[in-house]
Amino acid sequence: MLIVQKYGGTSVKDLERIRNVAERVMSYREKGNDVIVVVSAMSGETDRLLNLAHSIHNFPDEREIDVLISTGEQVTSALLAITLKTMGCDAISLLGFQVKIITDSSYTKARISRIESEKIFSELKKGKVVVVPGFQGVDEHDNITTLGRGGSDTSAVALAAALKADMCEIYTDVDGVYTTDPNICEKARKIHKISYEEMLEMASLGAKVLQIRSVEFAMRYNVPIHVKSSFTYGDGTIVCKEDSDMEQMKITGITYNKNEAKITISKVPDKPGVASQVFTALSDENIVVDIIVQNISKENSTDITFTVGKADAKKAQKIMEEVAKKIGAENVILDENIAKVSIVGLGMRSHSGVASKMFSILAKEGINIQAITTSEIKISCVIEAKYSELAVRALHSGFGLDAEDVKEET
Repeated sequence: MLIVQKYGGTSVKDLERIRNVAERVMSYREKGNDVIVVVSAMSGETDRLLNLAHSIHNFPDEREIDVLISTGEQVTSALLAITLKTMGCDAISLLGFQVKIITDSSYTKARISRIESEKIFSELKKGKVVVVPGFQGVDEHDNITTLGRGGSDTSAVALAAALKADMCEIYTDVDGVYTTDPNICEKARKIHKISYEEMLEMASLGAKVLQIRSVEFAMRYNVPIHVKSSFTYGDGTIVCKEDSDMEQMKITGITYNKNEAKITISKVPDKPGVASQVFTALSDENIVVDIIVQNISKENSTDITFTVGKADAKKAQKIMEEVAKKIGAENVILDENIAKVSIVGLGMRSHSGVASKMFSILAKEGINIQAITTSEIKISCVIEAKYSELAVRALHSGFGLDAEDVKEET
Protein backbone atom coordinates (compact mmCIF):
# COMPACT_ATOMS: atom_id res chain seq x y z
CA MET A 1 0.00 0.00 0.00
CA LEU A 2 0.98 3.61 -0.58
CA ILE A 3 0.24 5.62 2.55
CA VAL A 4 0.48 9.35 3.20
CA GLN A 5 0.76 10.31 6.86
CA LYS A 6 0.65 13.83 8.27
CA TYR A 7 1.85 14.76 11.75
CA GLY A 8 0.87 18.07 13.35
CA GLY A 9 2.91 20.45 15.47
CA THR A 10 2.13 18.84 18.83
CA SER A 11 3.10 15.44 17.40
CA VAL A 12 6.60 16.72 16.55
CA LYS A 13 7.07 19.34 19.28
CA ASP A 14 10.39 17.89 20.49
CA LEU A 15 12.93 15.18 19.68
CA GLU A 16 11.20 12.59 21.87
CA ARG A 17 7.94 13.00 19.96
CA ILE A 18 9.78 12.99 16.63
CA ARG A 19 11.26 9.64 17.65
CA ASN A 20 7.74 8.37 18.48
CA VAL A 21 6.64 9.42 14.98
CA ALA A 22 9.64 7.63 13.49
CA GLU A 23 8.71 4.42 15.34
CA ARG A 24 5.16 4.59 14.02
CA VAL A 25 6.39 5.23 10.47
CA MET A 26 8.78 2.30 10.71
CA SER A 27 5.98 -0.02 11.85
CA TYR A 28 4.12 0.78 8.62
CA ARG A 29 7.28 0.42 6.53
CA GLU A 30 8.08 -2.97 8.08
CA LYS A 31 4.69 -4.25 6.89
CA GLY A 32 5.77 -3.59 3.31
CA ASN A 33 4.01 -0.24 2.81
CA ASP A 34 5.46 2.71 0.93
CA VAL A 35 5.21 5.73 3.24
CA ILE A 36 5.24 9.47 2.57
CA VAL A 37 5.29 11.60 5.72
CA VAL A 38 4.14 15.22 5.78
CA VAL A 39 5.19 17.19 8.86
CA SER A 40 4.24 20.50 10.44
CA ALA A 41 6.64 22.81 12.27
CA MET A 42 7.31 22.06 15.91
CA SER A 43 4.52 23.37 18.13
CA GLY A 44 4.83 27.15 18.58
CA GLU A 45 7.60 27.59 16.01
CA THR A 46 5.52 29.35 13.34
CA ASP A 47 4.23 31.85 15.91
CA ARG A 48 7.78 32.47 17.12
CA LEU A 49 8.95 33.24 13.61
CA LEU A 50 5.97 35.50 12.89
CA ASN A 51 6.56 37.41 16.13
CA LEU A 52 10.14 38.05 15.05
CA ALA A 53 8.95 39.51 11.75
CA HIS A 54 6.23 41.62 13.35
CA SER A 55 8.69 42.99 15.89
CA ILE A 56 10.43 44.58 12.91
CA HIS A 57 7.31 45.92 11.16
CA ASN A 58 3.54 45.69 11.64
CA PHE A 59 3.06 44.71 7.98
CA PRO A 60 6.19 42.84 6.87
CA ASP A 61 6.60 41.90 3.21
CA GLU A 62 4.53 38.76 2.58
CA ARG A 63 7.02 37.16 0.20
CA GLU A 64 9.70 37.32 2.89
CA ILE A 65 7.22 36.07 5.49
CA ASP A 66 6.78 32.91 3.42
CA VAL A 67 10.55 32.45 3.15
CA LEU A 68 10.78 32.83 6.93
CA ILE A 69 7.93 30.65 8.18
CA SER A 70 8.52 27.81 5.72
CA THR A 71 11.73 27.05 7.61
CA GLY A 72 9.79 25.60 10.55
CA GLU A 73 8.59 22.61 8.52
CA GLN A 74 11.98 22.28 6.87
CA VAL A 75 13.61 21.80 10.28
CA THR A 76 11.11 19.14 11.34
CA SER A 77 11.37 17.19 8.08
CA ALA A 78 15.17 17.06 8.30
CA LEU A 79 15.08 15.98 11.96
CA LEU A 80 12.60 13.20 11.22
CA ALA A 81 14.67 11.95 8.27
CA ILE A 82 17.80 11.96 10.44
CA THR A 83 15.95 10.08 13.20
CA LEU A 84 14.64 7.43 10.80
CA LYS A 85 18.11 6.87 9.38
CA THR A 86 19.66 6.43 12.84
CA MET A 87 16.98 3.81 13.56
CA GLY A 88 17.92 1.85 10.45
CA CYS A 89 15.16 3.09 8.15
CA ASP A 90 16.39 4.85 5.01
CA ALA A 91 14.68 8.21 4.48
CA ILE A 92 15.02 11.44 2.57
CA SER A 93 13.46 14.87 3.08
CA LEU A 94 12.24 16.71 0.01
CA LEU A 95 11.27 20.37 0.20
CA GLY A 96 8.34 21.92 -1.64
CA PHE A 97 10.50 23.11 -4.53
CA GLN A 98 12.09 19.66 -4.86
CA VAL A 99 8.83 17.71 -5.03
CA LYS A 100 7.58 20.12 -6.82
CA ILE A 101 4.41 21.43 -5.22
CA ILE A 102 3.42 24.20 -7.63
CA THR A 103 1.16 26.96 -6.28
CA ASP A 104 -0.11 30.36 -7.34
CA SER A 105 1.69 33.47 -6.06
CA SER A 106 -0.72 34.45 -3.26
CA TYR A 107 1.86 34.68 -0.50
CA THR A 108 0.77 33.32 2.92
CA LYS A 109 -2.44 31.95 1.30
CA ALA A 110 -1.20 30.12 -1.80
CA ARG A 111 -3.29 27.47 -3.54
CA ILE A 112 -1.84 24.31 -5.02
CA SER A 113 -2.22 24.05 -8.80
CA ARG A 114 -0.33 20.78 -9.42
CA ILE A 115 2.19 18.38 -7.93
CA GLU A 116 5.02 16.82 -9.91
CA SER A 117 5.30 13.36 -8.39
CA GLU A 118 8.24 11.86 -10.31
CA LYS A 119 10.86 12.68 -7.66
CA ILE A 120 8.79 11.09 -4.87
CA PHE A 121 8.18 7.88 -6.81
CA SER A 122 11.86 7.71 -7.69
CA GLU A 123 12.86 7.81 -4.01
CA LEU A 124 10.13 5.34 -2.98
CA LYS A 125 11.46 2.86 -5.52
CA LYS A 126 14.82 3.05 -3.76
CA GLY A 127 13.11 1.83 -0.59
CA LYS A 128 13.14 5.17 1.20
CA VAL A 129 10.56 6.87 3.37
CA VAL A 130 9.94 10.29 1.83
CA VAL A 131 9.50 13.14 4.31
CA VAL A 132 7.88 16.30 2.93
CA PRO A 133 7.55 19.56 4.87
CA GLY A 134 3.90 20.54 4.85
CA PHE A 135 2.46 24.01 4.39
CA GLN A 136 4.86 25.04 1.62
CA GLY A 137 5.23 25.09 -2.14
CA VAL A 138 6.77 27.12 -4.92
CA ASP A 139 5.21 29.35 -7.56
CA GLU A 140 5.97 29.42 -11.28
CA HIS A 141 8.73 32.00 -10.64
CA ASP A 142 10.49 29.77 -8.05
CA ASN A 143 9.36 31.88 -5.09
CA ILE A 144 8.69 29.99 -1.88
CA THR A 145 5.01 30.11 -0.91
CA THR A 146 2.97 28.89 2.05
CA LEU A 147 -0.60 27.60 2.11
CA GLY A 148 -1.97 29.37 5.18
CA ARG A 149 -2.21 28.22 8.79
CA GLY A 150 -2.98 24.53 9.01
CA GLY A 151 -1.76 24.08 5.45
CA SER A 152 0.10 20.85 6.21
CA ASP A 153 -3.26 19.03 6.16
CA THR A 154 -3.79 20.35 2.63
CA SER A 155 -0.28 19.30 1.62
CA ALA A 156 -0.96 15.74 2.80
CA VAL A 157 -4.34 15.34 1.11
CA ALA A 158 -3.08 16.95 -2.11
CA LEU A 159 -0.13 14.55 -2.19
CA ALA A 160 -2.44 11.61 -1.52
CA ALA A 161 -4.66 12.71 -4.42
CA ALA A 162 -1.78 13.35 -6.82
CA LEU A 163 -0.04 10.07 -5.98
CA LYS A 164 -3.30 8.06 -5.87
CA ALA A 165 -2.39 6.85 -2.38
CA ASP A 166 -4.39 4.06 -0.78
CA MET A 167 -4.76 5.94 2.47
CA CYS A 168 -4.28 9.44 3.94
CA GLU A 169 -3.84 9.51 7.70
CA ILE A 170 -3.90 12.79 9.61
CA TYR A 171 -2.26 12.46 13.04
CA THR A 172 -2.98 15.09 15.64
CA ASP A 173 -3.28 15.47 19.42
CA VAL A 174 -6.88 14.22 19.51
CA ASP A 175 -8.12 10.75 18.59
CA GLY A 176 -10.70 11.82 16.04
CA VAL A 177 -13.46 14.31 15.27
CA TYR A 178 -15.82 15.03 18.17
CA THR A 179 -19.38 16.32 18.39
CA THR A 180 -17.83 19.49 19.80
CA ASP A 181 -14.61 20.63 21.45
CA PRO A 182 -14.06 18.20 24.36
CA ASN A 183 -11.98 20.87 26.10
CA ILE A 184 -15.10 22.93 26.78
CA CYS A 185 -17.75 20.21 26.82
CA GLU A 186 -16.85 17.09 28.79
CA LYS A 187 -19.86 15.27 27.31
CA ALA A 188 -18.52 15.57 23.75
CA ARG A 189 -18.36 12.23 21.93
CA LYS A 190 -16.18 10.92 19.13
CA ILE A 191 -17.78 10.63 15.70
CA HIS A 192 -16.63 7.40 14.06
CA LYS A 193 -17.63 8.39 10.51
CA ILE A 194 -18.50 11.78 9.04
CA SER A 195 -19.26 12.96 5.51
CA TYR A 196 -16.98 15.30 3.55
CA GLU A 197 -19.79 17.87 3.46
CA GLU A 198 -20.31 17.87 7.22
CA MET A 199 -16.58 17.95 7.89
CA LEU A 200 -16.21 20.80 5.42
CA GLU A 201 -18.80 22.84 7.30
CA MET A 202 -17.31 21.99 10.69
CA ALA A 203 -13.79 22.86 9.55
CA SER A 204 -14.95 26.17 8.06
CA LEU A 205 -16.86 27.01 11.23
CA GLY A 206 -14.06 26.55 13.72
CA ALA A 207 -13.43 22.83 14.26
CA LYS A 208 -9.64 22.65 14.51
CA VAL A 209 -9.10 18.99 13.67
CA LEU A 210 -8.78 19.48 9.89
CA GLN A 211 -8.08 22.51 7.76
CA ILE A 212 -10.96 23.39 5.42
CA ARG A 213 -8.91 23.28 2.23
CA SER A 214 -7.72 19.77 3.01
CA VAL A 215 -11.34 18.63 3.22
CA GLU A 216 -12.13 20.40 -0.08
CA PHE A 217 -9.28 18.49 -1.73
CA ALA A 218 -10.40 15.20 -0.22
CA MET A 219 -14.00 15.70 -1.36
CA ARG A 220 -12.99 16.76 -4.88
CA TYR A 221 -10.66 13.81 -5.42
CA ASN A 222 -12.50 11.30 -3.20
CA VAL A 223 -9.56 10.78 -0.83
CA PRO A 224 -10.70 9.07 2.41
CA ILE A 225 -9.09 10.68 5.44
CA HIS A 226 -8.46 8.82 8.68
CA VAL A 227 -8.02 11.24 11.60
CA LYS A 228 -6.01 9.63 14.41
CA SER A 229 -4.06 10.51 17.53
CA SER A 230 -0.28 10.32 17.35
CA PHE A 231 -0.24 9.38 21.06
CA THR A 232 -2.49 6.30 20.93
CA TYR A 233 -3.09 3.39 18.56
CA GLY A 234 -6.89 3.30 18.61
CA ASP A 235 -9.35 3.95 15.79
CA GLY A 236 -10.11 7.55 14.91
CA THR A 237 -12.64 9.17 12.60
CA ILE A 238 -13.11 8.34 8.92
CA VAL A 239 -14.00 11.29 6.67
CA CYS A 240 -15.60 9.92 3.52
CA LYS A 241 -18.53 10.03 1.10
CA GLU A 242 -22.01 10.47 2.53
CA ASP A 243 -24.00 7.31 3.24
CA SER A 244 -27.62 6.67 4.24
CA ASP A 245 -26.87 6.31 7.96
CA MET A 246 -25.55 9.86 8.20
CA GLU A 247 -28.92 11.54 7.54
CA GLN A 248 -30.55 9.86 10.52
CA MET A 249 -28.94 12.41 12.85
CA LYS A 250 -30.46 15.89 12.84
CA ILE A 251 -27.26 17.41 14.15
CA THR A 252 -23.79 15.88 13.86
CA GLY A 253 -21.75 18.51 15.68
CA ILE A 254 -21.51 21.92 17.33
CA THR A 255 -18.64 24.28 16.50
CA TYR A 256 -17.49 27.67 17.69
CA ASN A 257 -14.99 30.18 16.38
CA LYS A 258 -13.50 33.07 18.33
CA ASN A 259 -11.09 33.97 15.56
CA GLU A 260 -13.44 36.28 13.70
CA ALA A 261 -14.10 40.00 13.93
CA LYS A 262 -17.13 42.06 12.95
CA ILE A 263 -16.87 45.22 10.86
CA THR A 264 -19.77 47.64 10.44
CA ILE A 265 -19.83 50.47 7.91
CA SER A 266 -22.54 52.88 9.01
CA LYS A 267 -24.71 55.16 6.88
CA VAL A 268 -23.63 53.75 3.55
CA PRO A 269 -25.34 55.51 0.58
CA ASP A 270 -28.11 53.16 -0.59
CA LYS A 271 -27.48 53.07 -4.32
CA PRO A 272 -26.36 50.50 -6.91
CA GLY A 273 -22.69 49.57 -6.99
CA VAL A 274 -21.80 50.58 -3.43
CA ALA A 275 -21.74 47.05 -2.00
CA SER A 276 -19.62 45.98 -4.95
CA GLN A 277 -17.03 48.65 -4.11
CA VAL A 278 -16.92 47.51 -0.50
CA PHE A 279 -16.38 43.82 -1.13
CA THR A 280 -14.23 44.16 -4.26
CA ALA A 281 -11.72 46.14 -2.20
CA LEU A 282 -11.51 43.25 0.27
CA SER A 283 -11.36 40.60 -2.46
CA ASP A 284 -8.48 42.42 -4.16
CA GLU A 285 -6.48 41.95 -0.95
CA ASN A 286 -7.43 38.25 -0.64
CA ILE A 287 -9.48 38.90 2.51
CA VAL A 288 -12.20 36.29 2.98
CA VAL A 289 -15.57 37.62 4.12
CA ASP A 290 -17.98 35.34 5.96
CA ILE A 291 -21.34 36.58 7.26
CA ILE A 292 -22.82 39.67 5.56
CA VAL A 293 -25.81 41.61 6.91
CA GLN A 294 -27.29 44.74 5.31
CA ASN A 295 -29.92 46.67 7.26
CA ILE A 296 -33.14 48.06 5.78
CA SER A 297 -32.52 51.40 4.13
CA LYS A 298 -33.46 54.54 6.08
CA GLU A 299 -33.20 58.05 4.63
CA ASN A 300 -31.34 56.71 1.56
CA SER A 301 -28.59 55.10 3.64
CA THR A 302 -27.98 51.72 5.24
CA ASP A 303 -25.49 49.89 7.47
CA ILE A 304 -23.40 46.99 6.16
CA THR A 305 -21.99 44.48 8.65
CA PHE A 306 -19.70 41.57 7.84
CA THR A 307 -17.21 39.27 9.52
CA VAL A 308 -13.59 38.47 8.61
CA GLY A 309 -10.85 36.43 10.25
CA LYS A 310 -9.17 38.23 13.16
CA ALA A 311 -5.83 37.94 11.40
CA ASP A 312 -7.22 40.18 8.63
CA ALA A 313 -9.30 42.46 10.88
CA LYS A 314 -6.95 45.46 11.18
CA LYS A 315 -6.09 45.29 7.49
CA ALA A 316 -9.78 45.08 6.56
CA GLN A 317 -10.60 48.00 8.84
CA LYS A 318 -7.96 50.14 7.17
CA ILE A 319 -9.25 49.22 3.71
CA MET A 320 -12.84 49.97 4.72
CA GLU A 321 -11.90 53.37 6.13
CA GLU A 322 -10.49 54.28 2.72
CA VAL A 323 -13.58 52.90 0.95
CA ALA A 324 -15.89 54.75 3.35
CA LYS A 325 -14.34 58.07 2.36
CA LYS A 326 -14.79 57.31 -1.34
CA ILE A 327 -18.45 56.27 -1.08
CA GLY A 328 -19.48 58.84 1.51
CA ALA A 329 -20.21 56.48 4.41
CA GLU A 330 -20.17 57.84 7.96
CA ASN A 331 -17.70 55.59 9.82
CA VAL A 332 -16.22 52.11 10.26
CA ILE A 333 -16.55 50.16 13.52
CA LEU A 334 -14.43 47.10 14.35
CA ASP A 335 -15.61 44.63 17.00
CA GLU A 336 -13.21 41.81 17.85
CA ASN A 337 -15.25 40.64 20.85
CA ILE A 338 -17.47 38.19 18.96
CA ALA A 339 -17.77 34.46 18.41
CA LYS A 340 -19.61 32.37 15.86
CA VAL A 341 -21.49 29.32 17.16
CA SER A 342 -22.80 26.81 14.63
CA ILE A 343 -24.75 23.57 14.37
CA VAL A 344 -24.01 21.14 11.52
CA GLY A 345 -25.83 18.07 10.26
CA LEU A 346 -26.97 16.36 7.06
CA GLY A 347 -30.27 15.64 8.84
CA MET A 348 -31.30 19.29 8.53
CA ARG A 349 -32.30 18.51 4.95
CA SER A 350 -35.13 16.27 6.12
CA HIS A 351 -35.98 17.59 9.61
CA SER A 352 -37.92 20.82 10.23
CA GLY A 353 -37.74 23.12 13.25
CA VAL A 354 -33.98 22.95 13.72
CA ALA A 355 -33.45 26.72 13.45
CA SER A 356 -36.24 27.63 15.85
CA LYS A 357 -34.90 25.09 18.35
CA MET A 358 -31.41 26.58 18.15
CA PHE A 359 -32.71 30.12 18.69
CA SER A 360 -34.87 28.98 21.62
CA ILE A 361 -31.92 27.25 23.31
CA LEU A 362 -29.78 30.40 23.03
CA ALA A 363 -32.63 32.65 24.21
CA LYS A 364 -33.19 30.46 27.27
CA GLU A 365 -29.54 31.10 28.22
CA GLY A 366 -29.96 34.86 27.74
CA ILE A 367 -27.65 34.93 24.71
CA ASN A 368 -28.41 37.63 22.13
CA ILE A 369 -27.93 36.81 18.44
CA GLN A 370 -26.20 39.57 16.44
CA ALA A 371 -26.29 37.93 13.00
CA ILE A 372 -27.39 34.67 11.41
CA THR A 373 -26.31 32.74 8.35
CA THR A 374 -27.49 29.38 7.04
CA SER A 375 -26.77 26.72 4.46
CA GLU A 376 -28.52 23.45 3.66
CA ILE A 377 -26.75 21.64 6.50
CA LYS A 378 -25.66 24.37 8.94
CA ILE A 379 -26.88 27.36 10.96
CA SER A 380 -24.45 29.90 12.40
CA CYS A 381 -25.08 32.69 14.92
CA VAL A 382 -22.77 35.57 15.83
CA ILE A 383 -22.82 36.24 19.58
CA GLU A 384 -20.68 37.97 22.21
CA ALA A 385 -17.45 36.05 22.66
CA LYS A 386 -17.93 35.66 26.43
CA TYR A 387 -21.00 33.47 25.84
CA SER A 388 -19.40 31.06 23.33
CA GLU A 389 -18.66 28.17 25.69
CA LEU A 390 -22.04 28.44 27.39
CA ALA A 391 -23.72 28.41 23.98
CA VAL A 392 -21.81 25.32 22.85
CA ARG A 393 -22.68 23.33 25.97
CA ALA A 394 -26.33 24.36 25.84
CA LEU A 395 -26.69 23.46 22.16
CA HIS A 396 -24.81 20.17 22.60
CA SER A 397 -27.20 19.13 25.35
CA GLY A 398 -30.30 20.62 23.72
CA PHE A 399 -29.81 18.63 20.51
CA GLY A 400 -29.20 15.36 22.35
CA LEU A 401 -25.50 15.00 21.58
CA ASP A 402 -24.65 14.24 25.21
CA ALA A 403 -25.98 10.69 24.78
CA GLU A 404 -23.34 7.99 25.21
CA ASP A 405 -23.70 6.66 21.67
CA VAL A 406 -24.30 10.10 20.08
CA LYS A 407 -27.86 9.29 19.02
CA GLU A 408 -30.45 11.99 18.40
CA GLU A 409 -33.41 11.95 20.76
CA THR A 410 -36.71 10.93 19.19
